Amino acid sequence: MFGFFASQEKKMRENAGNWLELAEKVYHYRRDVLVPAQVGELQSRIGELQALMKERAGAEKLKIGIERLEEVLRRTGGAIYPKSALVENVEFFLVAAIVILGIRTYFVQPFKIPTNSMWPTYNGMTPQVWKNPADAPGPVMAAVRFALFGARHKEFVAPESGTITAPVARGSGRLYYELKPARSWFIFPSTNREYTLFVNDKPVRIQVPEEFDFDWAFTEATGINLEERTKLAEQAPRGFSNGLAAITLERRAEKGKPFLSFDIITGDQLFVDRVSYHFMPPKVGQGFVFRTDHIQSDFMRDGRTGGQLEQYYIKRLVGVPGDKLEIREPVLYRNGSPITGALAFSENAKRAGKYGGYFNPPSYVGGYLKAGETMTVPKSRYFALGDNSGNSQDGRYWGFVPAKDVVGRPLFVYYPFTSHWGPAR
Repeated sequence: MFGFFASQEKKMRENAGNWLELAEKVYHYRRDVLVPAQVGELQSRIGELQALMKERAGAEKLKIGIERLEEVLRRTGGAIYPKSALVENVEFFLVAAIVILGIRTYFVQPFKIPTNSMWPTYNGMTPQVWKNPADAPGPVMAAVRFALFGARHKEFVAPESGTITAPVARGSGRLYYELKPARSWFIFPSTNREYTLFVNDKPVRIQVPEEFDFDWAFTEATGINLEERTKLAEQAPRGFSNGLAAITLERRAEKGKPFLSFDIITGDQLFVDRVSYHFMPPKVGQGFVFRTDHIQSDFMRDGRTGGQLEQYYIKRLVGVPGDKLEIREPVLYRNGSPITGALAFSENAKRAGKYGGYFNPPSYVGGYLKAGETMTVPKSRYFALGDNSGNSQDGRYWGFVPAKDVVGRPLFVYYPFTSHWGPAR
């Protein structure tokens, strides 16, 4: 029984402390708008309850003191009294936001892989093609796949039965697209690519995110790779007014049915360690996240606005100050020997599995590591390449990363729940 009364008194004292805290807020925030009589009454009731707390009064006396203070607060507290759940929640989320921003700035930062320049080590957005469109997941499974993989379904549906043609750029074999303004999460401005295929000359359009490689999905769906599309475009008997060739697919479209169906799997999302590089320098072979703010190159300018791109990139660190680098396809050489320090280096050198080897930059780039060229990494700079050298706009195009723009190294892939989930490679 004594324990019960002690517990009740403790709770009442905690309650009284909370009321005093609220009263102090009202006094400090509103004393300049209250009349002197109200200020005096508020001070008096605060003093009474403080005195009861100091003399360790019983629960009943504390309850009376709280009620007297509360009566004054009802008349003087304005929007501060009563302290609503909304106010408490706002305070909680503000504190949480400050903590999260602090962690993001100094310790661990979330990062989403935007492109497939590091594939297959890390994925940007990748396609999963349903070669038989009837195998595409239904609504329930689509919802599950969205939760697990961020998968979004896309398909071309035939307006009528007939022949399917695709507009392709002559010389490159790339599928033609137009850029369209869009919204990310229905709020943030972004850009989509709009691709058009034709059924009996009737256009069928879909839009995909600008970073998504639809050519990859088209190749898997049709079996016609980039090299074959280039040849077909050269042989095409007809084209479009803008110089594009029309290549014809072997399959036929059936009215009202999808003739090309795929899911877009979201890019790997990972945490980046922002701490360790403050104590030890980056090592060759590590994944390497950096800002692009101070990389002076036309390849680092927004093609639409001409402004400097302010983004975060992820590549693999291949050169530190003083290193001499050279590409003798498919091998990357560092200081005269094949580079070591990461699985991607040896796999690219052998062109093993999905790794295609390292390539000198195209002749039109005029960048770094051209055929027969050896390059030295200057002081306070780093050099980074993508693991997917054949499809990576990296240091070969825009040069060196200033040491001050280094952010950190990949730590853990937390989403989506694919084979990449877990500690970063």
